[in-house]
Amino acid sequence: MTSSDENSDESDETDDSHEHDHSHDHFDREHSERDEVSDPSIAHDGSVAQLSVPDMDCPSCAGKVENSVSKVEGIKEIEPQVTTGTLTVTYEADITSTEAITERVEKAGYTVKNSDEVTEKFSVPEMDCPSCAEKVTKALDNLDGIATAEPHPTTGKITVTYDSATVTGSDISAAIEGAGYEVTDTTAQQGNKDNSESGDSIWRSRRAIKTWISGVFLAGGLLLEFFLPGENIQVASLLGSDLVLADALFLVAIALGGHEILRNGYYSLRNRNLDIDLLMSIAILGALVASVAFGEGLYFEAATLAFLFSVAELLERYSMDRARNSLQELMDLSPDEAVVKRNGGEETVPVAEITVGDIVVVRPGEKIPMDGTVVDGESAVNQAPITGESVPVDKSEGGEVYAGTINEEGYLEVEVTATASDNTLSRIVEMVEDAQSNKTEREQFVERFSAYYTPAVVAFAILVTIGSPYLLGTTWPTAIVYGLTLLVLACPCAFVISTPVSVVSGITSAAKNGVLIKGGNHLEAMGEVDAVAFDKTGTLTKGELTVTDVIPLNGNSEDDVLRCARGLEQRSEHPIGEAIVAEADGASVAEREISDFESITGKGVRAELDGTDHFAGKPGLFEELEFDLSHVHATTEGGVVTDTAQSLCDRHNCLDLLEETVPELQSEGKTVVLVGTDEELEGLIAVADEVRPAAKQTIARLQDLGVKRTVMLTGDNERTAQAIAEQVGIDEFHAELLPEDKVTAIEKLTDEHDGVAMVGDGVNDAPALATATVGVAMGAAGTDTALETADIALMGDDLGKLPYLYELANDANGVIQQNIWASLGVKAALALAVPFGYAPIWLAVLAGDAGMTTAVTGNAMRLSRIRPPEDSGAETISSGGSHR
Repeated sequence: MTSSDENSDESDETDDSHEHDHSHDHFDREHSERDEVSDPSIAHDGSVAQLSVPDMDCPSCAGKVENSVSKVEGIKEIEPQVTTGTLTVTYEADITSTEAITERVEKAGYTVKNSDEVTEKFSVPEMDCPSCAEKVTKALDNLDGIATAEPHPTTGKITVTYDSATVTGSDISAAIEGAGYEVTDTTAQQGNKDNSESGDSIWRSRRAIKTWISGVFLAGGLLLEFFLPGENIQVASLLGSDLVLADALFLVAIALGGHEILRNGYYSLRNRNLDIDLLMSIAILGALVASVAFGEGLYFEAATLAFLFSVAELLERYSMDRARNSLQELMDLSPDEAVVKRNGGEETVPVAEITVGDIVVVRPGEKIPMDGTVVDGESAVNQAPITGESVPVDKSEGGEVYAGTINEEGYLEVEVTATASDNTLSRIVEMVEDAQSNKTEREQFVERFSAYYTPAVVAFAILVTIGSPYLLGTTWPTAIVYGLTLLVLACPCAFVISTPVSVVSGITSAAKNGVLIKGGNHLEAMGEVDAVAFDKTGTLTKGELTVTDVIPLNGNSEDDVLRCARGLEQRSEHPIGEAIVAEADGASVAEREISDFESITGKGVRAELDGTDHFAGKPGLFEELEFDLSHVHATTEGGVVTDTAQSLCDRHNCLDLLEETVPELQSEGKTVVLVGTDEELEGLIAVADEVRPAAKQTIARLQDLGVKRTVMLTGDNERTAQAIAEQVGIDEFHAELLPEDKVTAIEKLTDEHDGVAMVGDGVNDAPALATATVGVAMGAAGTDTALETADIALMGDDLGKLPYLYELANDANGVIQQNIWASLGVKAALALAVPFGYAPIWLAVLAGDAGMTTAVTGNAMRLSRIRPPEDSGAETISSGGSHR
């Protein structure tokens, strides 16, 4: 789409002229300005490693990893992303390496998942006994790059996880066959396609099983201690303290439920990271020491902590995976394999092996695997996964298609134009992942606050433990329990996670609905916008000229007028001429023989049609041919006079073109072209850049949602700008602007309002987009420049998505505030209640930790339910030929 930045010195004639000397009128000017803006260059300072750390799923985990990695010399920047389980590290390659960074992550107690890791299942029917399985496993032990090999003799299969950069599936098959067993089939799955466990697997994991068994022993101890005291016999003595059967059961519960906690606490202590794992480890060990050394009998409290916190960790992992899966849905849009035409036939290959220029075959109901151009076939394609369009788009030869979209009904052959790692879907996924690095102001505040919160609560725990026996008259065992409870509340996990999980939910929800938000800071800023500026051409209008009115004169019909106009214009490359030819083609009017074509500079064109001179152009051209334009006979039979042109004389059914018809059409933002011979004026054609069907509804909806001011910035002339502004309901407009004038207008708006959004085409409006608080690019699917220049991109050419974006951003800001204050409020209330005995330790674990983490995650996931309206104004677009 083009954007309107027309040359002001020609604007006075734009709507009442038809120039065919190909000078730079307003449409030509728009096209030339698009090319003046080049892609911004991005300077990279240092090497960047992105590691997958799936178990890094909470702020304390991220802090532990960050502290460990920061000890490596040559590290410049560390960005842990809890919501995706990834760690991005910028480092100096001549000082350190990815291997050194990976080692430090593992020393913090976390496993780095290899992005090249592949899990493949091999069918080995003859491997039907344990000795066979052992033989195959030993054969694989001799290969480098094998991570795990799990044989299943009962099914005749072996599952192998390996580094694809070191060893291949063919190498593994050869090794198995070298052991004497035939491989009949293989299935591969990229390790990075599934970084997160399913909800079911989390609850059946090794830690979950240990947790459930821990709960059984805890329940047994509770039963003996409180309901069957007669059976609670002494079983041992520790340092002079009696150990009863219930205490023994509690100790087993601690060993099972607290194993992972104490392990993680060790790594936290080793990296000097005061996080929840270290605090819980101190609480559990503190209770045990008090029980054994001082006879305080806090085995029950320690077991309760171990079990409940382990449950809390599982809940947190489950909640986090729900957020991660929202992004995984984007990744799963593209199929893993595709049918490619090669060597005179068709073969199915992994998408990673498809190269630019290959021809892929897409049958009805299949996903399109790669970006490309249709070279054969016709079909309707559901582009909703990429652009959010609710209506399938017709595709034919020459049409552009995107990976992840769905072929609805026809057969297509697509020539690949981008590799799997560089297609539109891959760029969207990459930008959504990167968006989490751009922290919102609230997120930065939370991180600063949390740095003081934990030490403050730990200090408060020490004061309560020491002071409550003296000030509140509590016993020492009770004081110790109070202190342990406050240690549980000292980690602000739910508080810290409240913002990023909301940002991830909002950004991924937007991406699935065709809106790409390139950072949490832009999502936050969009929700605080109270003024929106729009470009005109290609934004509020379609950016393509179309015929709006055909007025036959002097007994001619509409077909007669279009037939002559098409003959005159078909040799013209001017946008107005192209619009007339397209209209005539659509009306299927007969062709005329054309010869002796001539462009009349600044006025119009002349040509012989079937041997007779004909003209098309400005009203001024026909005045020079000595026509009386104030007294022209209108066609009342055999043709249709439009409502906008029914200004008839009192006598003889005449039109006054100069004083009434032409000015009235021009007041509606239309350009007028007259058609005729040197003896007869045959008709009038009005051409305009049509307003988008969604424009008026979009402006009204934005105003209903709270936008205080809407402004149109255009290079078009005053008259056209006023007509469009009135038609769509814009509050104010500024016309005849150059690109630098748009920047000045945006700067003035930002001085008057807290937040200003600029909506344009993302190319020639780049300076204004960059100046606004938030820049929103229209129709960015497949357009590299638009994806780079804007803060937010509407992937489809649908202006109706703008109110959805504004509503989503507002709701996201509301959810973030709710999460922050709810998590902080619950923690504060529990902490203040502890010294007075109103907050038992189990409540601190369940409500203060697991409960709030689950609650803020669930609240954030509500954003995924916000959808753009089905009737947002999207138009059915045909791709592959001309479309209007």
